[in-house]
Amino acid sequence: MMVIGCLSLIILPLLGFVIGGYYGGVAIGIWAALAGLGLAILACVVPIVALIKARPSR
Repeated sequence: MMVIGCLSLIILPLLGFVIGGYYGGVAIGIWAALAGLGLAILACVVPIVALIKARPSR
């Protein structure tokens, strides 16, 4: 699972840039890459927050 999280930080922005660049040009590609990066960061943060909340209280 950790490999998927690390690779998503690289793969999703690149895919966003390629797909956005193909359909809308460079400016849209940059925005799509930022959206892909945001999704990748969100996919990394959500499990961390879930683990913190699942930790037994002291």
